[in-house]
Amino acid sequence: MPMNPYVISWAMCFAWFITATASHAQTVLEITELHRLKDGRVQVSVVSSPEHYYVLSYNHEGLQAEDWKPVSIAFGDDAGTTLSDLVRTGPTHGYYRVEEYRRDDPADLDGDGLDDVTEMLDPRTLNPLNPAKVLDFSDGTSLVKDKATFREMSYKGLDVSRDRHLEDLEFVKFMFHNTHAGQPELYFLNTETHRVHFRFMDAVNIPRQNSRQMRGEIIFHPHLEGPKGKLGVYRYEFEPNDNYPFEEVEWTYEMLASAMPFLKDNLRYYPMPGSIARYRREKALYDQSRVQILLEEDLFGELGFLALNFAESYGRLRLMELDERPTSRDVVIYRGLPNELPRVAGIITEVTQTPLSHVNLRAVQDKLPNAFISEASQNPDIAALIGKNVYYAVSDEGYEIREASQEEVNAHFEAIRPTEAQVPERDLSQTEIRPLKVIAFEDSSKFGVKAANLAELHSLGFPESAVPDGFGIPFYFYDAFMKHNGLYAEAEALLNDADFQSSNDVQDDALKVLRDQIKDANMPTWMLNALTDIQQSFPEGSSIRCRSSTNNEDLPGFSGAGLYDSFTHHPDEGHLSKSIKQVFASLWNFRAFQERDFYRIDHFAAVMGVLVHQNFSGEQANGVAVTTDPFYQSEKKTFYINTQVGEDLVTNPEDQSVPEEMLIDAVDDRKVSIVRNSNRALDDEQILSRSDLSDLHLVLRRIDSHFRTKYGVFPWTPGFAMEIEFKITEDGFLSIKQARPWVF
Repeated sequence: MPMNPYVISWAMCFAWFITATASHAQTVLEITELHRLKDGRVQVSVVSSPEHYYVLSYNHEGLQAEDWKPVSIAFGDDAGTTLSDLVRTGPTHGYYRVEEYRRDDPADLDGDGLDDVTEMLDPRTLNPLNPAKVLDFSDGTSLVKDKATFREMSYKGLDVSRDRHLEDLEFVKFMFHNTHAGQPELYFLNTETHRVHFRFMDAVNIPRQNSRQMRGEIIFHPHLEGPKGKLGVYRYEFEPNDNYPFEEVEWTYEMLASAMPFLKDNLRYYPMPGSIARYRREKALYDQSRVQILLEEDLFGELGFLALNFAESYGRLRLMELDERPTSRDVVIYRGLPNELPRVAGIITEVTQTPLSHVNLRAVQDKLPNAFISEASQNPDIAALIGKNVYYAVSDEGYEIREASQEEVNAHFEAIRPTEAQVPERDLSQTEIRPLKVIAFEDSSKFGVKAANLAELHSLGFPESAVPDGFGIPFYFYDAFMKHNGLYAEAEALLNDADFQSSNDVQDDALKVLRDQIKDANMPTWMLNALTDIQQSFPEGSSIRCRSSTNNEDLPGFSGAGLYDSFTHHPDEGHLSKSIKQVFASLWNFRAFQERDFYRIDHFAAVMGVLVHQNFSGEQANGVAVTTDPFYQSEKKTFYINTQVGEDLVTNPEDQSVPEEMLIDAVDDRKVSIVRNSNRALDDEQILSRSDLSDLHLVLRRIDSHFRTKYGVFPWTPGFAMEIEFKITEDGFLSIKQARPWVF
């Protein structure tokens, strides 16, 4: 029978209600200690004995309410027993009680047919506060008893960065079964084994077609700040388009917390895009509850560290201004985000990056450590190393920077640089400018992959507005131009100069002079006439886009992103040759020269073609899509899409620009998950409309399938994908700007 309650008052209208029940014992408990921890949780101590076990329950509604939620359970001993709530109390008040049970006469609190003691003795597979059935741990469990178990169950994969929401995160999937049956069953999936809920359900014989199920995942953020400034937050979220009312979110919160006894009030609910509007409508209920919230602005707005590419390297640590020039042996710190970057040894930015920015694509391609570290240059541990040789690594544990010896640096670069010279294919047999519609995929050796791949899109049956019409200027023009002006000899003299070979500063200055010579040189008459013809073929008053297309970029395994320059030729700039020569000159950019030099690519085998088409301004949106999911490693074939409003390029973003990031099922374009919204869109509106997504989905499928055939890759073979740059024009049409192999 119930014993007399002990009631203790607390300041600020908090009251704790403690009682012992005699359902299985005849002892009235004396409360030896009760206090509120610094993080807001309640801890209760009672006199106990090894013959008993004890249950701490919480109730927000009042002393007489029946809905008591067990939050902690423990065996007793002679020294006393302490039970802790795993989350804070409600903001206004809370009520607690302790129940004592005999071990030789145990109850069955969760009503699953197994007594509490049996389940407490097998925490690997059983949970006395959860009626879930017994599972083999290789499939999952009903209790995650400690952080080590969470890590053991979490999915990490071969490349952990692909399974993070752009951070070094681990996640464990969970699901509730029979949620409306009064005793919902909570299962934590062993996500190393089952990365898909339905596969788990099949393995443990849970019917798929059941409306009484809720599915989600728990993600660990090691670098987010939890209670009292401690790092480490566990966020739980449901499927992207699920939309549950407050009451169901609340009991999910309570049940997850009770099944993860290592928590210290660091569990947070993250409303996904499909439920954020409902959360805002019900915010008053959340504010009066124990449920703590993590919103997108919390997740990204105050982020202090973001891993973009996992790798390790050595080099000299340098704090760079945007107009300064780094070398291939520099680990660079940028306060802003450079729009172009030569080869470096490692990258740190003090502003957040997009995963498909040129900066990160360079890091991926060159296998360099790359991370956003807030105020890195002000961090005493980092600032003390500026100007020194360092070892720099980005991993699933965060980042590491330490001082390194010159011997370590030298050994590292000798190990990663190719040992043999490389000569890219250079076909000069095409001597005339050709319309894109007659250039084929196989013509890349004459026009460059960028021009040939865009031309190939014309054969895929897309609407006229989807692929720019224009021309390819072959490599022959560049070669003839250089020979006509004796510029190869000028370049060869530079490369043979001892000062040029030994000094980056001399290299940079000398290459600037060479580029100026190229821009000022005369074109032969036949070349001027050919350019006049294509310039006059565009509508009067048109701006013409002139895009670099070399024989050493956009290749499988090497993208060359950001090495060369493209230019827009405006009507008031005179003859088109002005912009064509600017593109020619960019073959001798310092960043491109250093990249070729590092890979031992013959500079005189490198050659420039030009892709020419009408330039359109005023675009509604622009973006980059990849025909795989390179960052989250989705279970099914999935496309990854970054989009930004207007002309704020995803590849060269403005400072603090965060694009819309989404995943779309490769088969069903209706299955879309928005990972995060653009910070440039009004009221978190989705940038791409339903119609835009449908059009883009069709384009991605067709491009992926077509180029797999062209590159000799079997359908859906892992390790190959296409990267597509696109825009939504001022008139609302989808237009493809570029298609090239994605470099993993």
